[in-house]
Amino acid sequence: MNKSKHRTKFQIIADMLFTAGKGSKKTHIMYGANLSYKLVCQYLKDLLECGLVRHASGEYSVTEKGREFIRKYREYSESRKELREQINEINNKKLTLEKFISE
Repeated sequence: MNKSKHRTKFQIIADMLFTAGKGSKKTHIMYGANLSYKLVCQYLKDLLECGLVRHASGEYSVTEKGREFIRKYREYSESRKELREQINEINNKKLTLEKFISE
């Protein structure tokens, strides 16, 4: 999902929720979200406490609140991407202006 070397907490949570879907075991979430066992346990505890996932019959599944998080995360991610593109465009215009005064 993310190409940068370090993921944010939001990215990790989104990766876990995408992987958990309608039901996944802890190891599936661990591999799908590319986390260590220790980290997946820590995050799952937090996600259970805040109601983003539920645990039943040995599987974790995304709650309605978790699906809302995913929707909001996608909006946030898209806005970040658009903003990055705008910043790149502005920086390119700045470089063009700098060429005028450096020649």
